[in-house]
Amino acid sequence: MRGLTLTQQEQGRLQTLNLVLEGRMGVAEAACVLGLSERHAWRILAAYRREGVVALAHGNRGCRPTNATSEETRQRVITLAGTRYAGINHTHLTELLAEREEVTLARSTVRNILVGAGLASPRHRRPPRHRCRRERMPQEGVLVQIDGSYHNWLEGRGPWLTLLLAVDDATGTIPWALFREHEDAQGYFRLLWGIVQGRGVPLAVYTDRHAVFQPPRRSSETVEESLSAERGRTQVGRALRELGICQVFARSPEAKGRVERMAGTFQDRLVSELRLAGATTMADANWVLWKFLPGFNQRFGVPPAQPGGAYRPVEPDLDLATILCFKHDCKVARDNTVKYRWHTLQLLPDSDRRSYTGVRAEVQVRLDGNLVVFHQGRVIPSREAPPRAGVLRSGNGIWSSVLHVLPKCITDNFVYENADPKSLAPHYSTQEIQGRRPTPRQWSRWEAVQAAKRRGLSRRAIARELGISRNTVKKHLVADSPIVYPPRSRPSVESSKTETLPAVLTESLNN
Repeated sequence: MRGLTLTQQEQGRLQTLNLVLEGRMGVAEAACVLGLSERHAWRILAAYRREGVVALAHGNRGCRPTNATSEETRQRVITLAGTRYAGINHTHLTELLAEREEVTLARSTVRNILVGAGLASPRHRRPPRHRCRRERMPQEGVLVQIDGSYHNWLEGRGPWLTLLLAVDDATGTIPWALFREHEDAQGYFRLLWGIVQGRGVPLAVYTDRHAVFQPPRRSSETVEESLSAERGRTQVGRALRELGICQVFARSPEAKGRVERMAGTFQDRLVSELRLAGATTMADANWVLWKFLPGFNQRFGVPPAQPGGAYRPVEPDLDLATILCFKHDCKVARDNTVKYRWHTLQLLPDSDRRSYTGVRAEVQVRLDGNLVVFHQGRVIPSREAPPRAGVLRSGNGIWSSVLHVLPKCITDNFVYENADPKSLAPHYSTQEIQGRRPTPRQWSRWEAVQAAKRRGLSRRAIARELGISRNTVKKHLVADSPIVYPPRSRPSVESSKTETLPAVLTESLNN
């Protein structure tokens, strides 16, 4: 009994059995206290009377297990790990011992042997970082987390959509949300517009490092340089700075877990609401979403730690349309025109200045599609410039082309009578006029020009990329289908005598 150490459970049994031997407790009562059957309690009591306290300890205590690794094998593994297989990680060493040394051991056994001998694995592993749950912001409007969730929201009844979501960090409510086809800058402009109009201007927004919020990182940049404020800003980043909103970038999805979990909740509840409403289009989905938000905020919102709100009211003289838009810097040409993509705007003289030749102007593309020209914080009156001769010649012919009426001009921008963007230039159906089908090469060239146009390239850039002239690019830009040229045929002598140029001119003027 020398050196015997009893566990807490064994000490409790010893105390209970002593009470039984003193007659202060019955065996049935002791069995109930120990959680044993009465028969087993009698067995333990008999062993205690016969052997003493030693009977209470387990019989295998101090014995070597039958499946224990022999000392000879342990020394062999330690010797091989330090000599022949030095520098090999534990998993690889376990495989080599089984293949070449016929020593079959578990990886955990090999690791325990080597760690016990002071031989750690040579493979360096990064220690786990300590993470803790972040406290909510004290007031509503201090921090708003925004993100996009691309999901099958309509469950096959319509296209896949992206939900642009904003979550207030203090209350967990949704200031605004909307559906878009893709996660783009225009969608986040509309999201910010809804937040500012509905609640006010928040102090900060928490976003990921999507290309909408941060320019793509160059290969030579470090993480600190890519997150610095001195880097170039995107259109959304520029709008946040003009609104006085601090932009905070998250380095992991877990950092903005509140909006990530909220997107998962919406993928369950909102999908069911869309199914019950029978939504099939993006417009239907937005209508259901905006009807769903008030009840959701009331159900899942939590009170902030401090009363009041940090949302700043919008100043009366602040025009959100001049901030939540796309701004591009350009140079005014000698004919007082500025070009943006395939549009050419004619700047009109006013009382302050008659000519803007050579100055740097700012073209704003509003969310409604209108183009506005600014210079030194002042709107320059503009209108759509008349098309050049090359554009007119690319239509139905020299004598049968019809001049299109210019769009209606206003002092600060121009508005088209038709909302269709294809009405920016005249449309010519060349297939019907020529009566010929375009070749595969003509189709591929026209599709390449249209794809470059959607990417926002200028005419010069398109011509340089495709290796064609700018006049050809102009013709493909204004045509709604591939341009088909008439077959080349030599006129006969009789036709050349009868159909002369004055005759054609006279006929066209009379008509």
